[in-house]
Amino acid sequence: MEGTFAELKRTSAVHSGPAPLGGAGGTGLTGGAGLGAEFGAGMLPVVPALRDLLPRGGLARGSVVAVPESGLLCLALMAEASADGAWCGIAGMPEAGIGAAVGLGLDPERTLLVPDPGTAWPQVVASLLDGCELVLVRPPVRASAQVRQRLEGTLRRGRGVLLVAGDWPGAQLRFQVAAQGWTGLGDGHGRLRECCAEVIVDGRGEAARAQARWIWLPAADGTVTLADPADIPASRTEFGGLRAVSGG
Repeated sequence: MEGTFAELKRTSAVHSGPAPLGGAGGTGLTGGAGLGAEFGAGMLPVVPALRDLLPRGGLARGSVVAVPESGLLCLALMAEASADGAWCGIAGMPEAGIGAAVGLGLDPERTLLVPDPGTAWPQVVASLLDGCELVLVRPPVRASAQVRQRLEGTLRRGRGVLLVAGDWPGAQLRFQVAAQGWTGLGDGHGRLRECCAEVIVDGRGEAARAQARWIWLPAADGTVTLADPADIPASRTEFGGLRAVSGG
């Protein structure tokens, strides 16, 4: 699938329903006019729960951010910029339906969905980057060095951020879910209500020192917020032998 951003706007599945009221839609993800100015022209805002994990409190334009473990975390990273008026694109994640995206605060009228870009995914992503400030992609295969260089060049010429649901050697930032615990089950019955996750971020340059926070991802009411230490589940699953670090 090749084409310009304008062509993608015409052919992609774009939900035209109402945007979340007040930029948050009851999700607890705050945004709105003027927030982008707080971060400057070179940054895109993120929800408050994620700001302390990032060297400058937001996502630097022209950067690649890798999030291997969690599609939900990817959507949460897009929510604040979307609420602030940014165009967003999602490619290669058919399970990330518009309902899930809107539930986390994305503006459906400014979100382009390309569920299955196929083998032409690099061209699709390049076209989305031509007009979107945030593009989320799950590559169907590991990106070759040539593809990475081409898309990173597109990023440098533009003003967007590329979120990769997977591995991306050389990414400026890398998010990892080191551990998580669910609440809501008791004595073998009940419903999973909320997830408390330890999120670790490291990367290159000023992000070389890893930062960690426990975050409700999501809380029972759908919010993405910092977790109080007393609320961290005693029973939780550790992933990949990752070592917890102090956020400082």
